[in-house]
Amino acid sequence: MSEVPTPEELVRWLVKLLDVKPGEGDDIYLGRRKRGGVGRVFGGQVIAQALAAAERTVAEDREAHSLHAYFLRGGSEDHEIEFSVARDLDGGSFSNRRVVASQQGRPILNLTASFHRREQGFHHQDDMPQVPPPEDLPTERELRAQFAADIPEDRRAMMLAPRPIELRPVEKRHWMGGPPSPPLAHTWFRAVAPLPADPRIHRAVLAYASDMTLLGTCTMPHQVSWSRGNVMGVSLDHAVWFHDDVQADEWLLYATDSTWAGRGRGMNRGRIFAQDGRLVASTAQEGLIRVMDPSSR
Repeated sequence: MSEVPTPEELVRWLVKLLDVKPGEGDDIYLGRRKRGGVGRVFGGQVIAQALAAAERTVAEDREAHSLHAYFLRGGSEDHEIEFSVARDLDGGSFSNRRVVASQQGRPILNLTASFHRREQGFHHQDDMPQVPPPEDLPTERELRAQFAADIPEDRRAMMLAPRPIELRPVEKRHWMGGPPSPPLAHTWFRAVAPLPADPRIHRAVLAYASDMTLLGTCTMPHQVSWSRGNVMGVSLDHAVWFHDDVQADEWLLYATDSTWAGRGRGMNRGRIFAQDGRLVASTAQEGLIRVMDPSSR
């Protein structure tokens, strides 16, 4: 039996995964494969790597303030990902980059990122929801172990694998069963060990984690879960707006809701708060939620 990695190892592997290395040609970068990864690449990984590639081409005084991505095809853990960056704009205050992520010559994701030189301005924000603190909640890994017997065997190992992001949900998750509930969820999250001080790493980790729990929000009223095999869930697009400085190795509250579902798709929104109440990021995502018959698998 292989040893369980320490939190520090998980975070070290995550930081390396979300970085990119130079490829062949100008503004070409390569994203590494996930250590031990099998099957489909996690969407948050591709987004974070694409952001890292774009940031390599932008002056350090310009911080990412938004990204918008479309998932075109499912990525494979069998191959590295190539990122081609187009420098569309370097203006007085803003820079804009387009990134195409490809595997074996086929695009899997298109991403546009915008960067802004920091300046002063007006301020207002949503209030942070009042929820129990993370210290009073069980970890999602503990909850997954509790419900493991209810998860199909072919999905159980993935559900129970140690992860570099710790989640502490406030409400029941779709894979726990139970009656339908309103499409509203709150989840505390953070890296399981300290991250390097580089703010770009913290933004990359936030972008990575922003693809967690979001799509599942639109399934909550319908008593379905892809972990149980009765619905197909695939992210179609994803957007992140970075509002304020973020420490992704400190607790962040992800408040998500779903405004609509229909025609095989579900719309989801998210707000990410620091523990001091600052709204540090907002997200939006539409995804495929296609009804499946578990007996036909």
